[in-house]
Amino acid sequence: MAIAVISDVHGNLAALEAVLADIASHGISRIWCLGDTLGYGPQPNECLALVLQRCEVVLAGNHDLAVRGDIDASIFRGTAGAGIAWAQRTLTDELRSALDGMRAWAFTEEAELYHASANDNVWEYVRDTRVATRHLQTQRMTVSFVGHSHEQRYFSVDDAHGDVTGDLLREGNHVTVIDGKHVVNPGSVGQPRDRDPRAAWASFEPGSRVVMHRTTYDIGATRAAITAAGLPAEAGERLELGW
Repeated sequence: MAIAVISDVHGNLAALEAVLADIASHGISRIWCLGDTLGYGPQPNECLALVLQRCEVVLAGNHDLAVRGDIDASIFRGTAGAGIAWAQRTLTDELRSALDGMRAWAFTEEAELYHASANDNVWEYVRDTRVATRHLQTQRMTVSFVGHSHEQRYFSVDDAHGDVTGDLLREGNHVTVIDGKHVVNPGSVGQPRDRDPRAAWASFEPGSRVVMHRTTYDIGATRAAITAAGLPAEAGERLELGW
């Protein structure tokens, strides 16, 4: 059965709810979340509670770790810093406790999961062949998934000594994951950065392929919630641009 892979919800409840409905419409019940459920967006409690309820694996991203206190929140500036401060002020004690057990990586029977990369689970972006080569050299299984860059993207290598190839992906594109090694980013649910404002996710058919999906959601509702929370207007403006 297929598994849905989501990442970087970033407090955007309208996007998360739309993606979860889209996942259900595809008959998929298993979901993995690659982290950064918090940060930027106005609804940290609602998003974290829903992710914990619906996902069988939930990783911690750098924003989540900053909210938890493992990372100095003062290094985040602008909209990023405002979103973390908002989550720290408003997150319930129960949900704050739920963050304590989260790691930035996990291994399942089907794949390796990282928020960032296999070599730096928290900070490194896998978005060029140089970093992807190091990641794939460390990766042990056929497939891994990473988040963090907010882009739907893949890198593959035919064998341990082959050249690494990869590119950005669009809705409907698929990556065959039968042989070799492959690292795939499902994109961002709550704040895409590939000039497509629709929420992004991927479906994984173990031993076969990974398919990219995009889901339309009510961006206006999220912008209104951003305004109501007193968060920077830029946080909503960039949702319209997909950047």
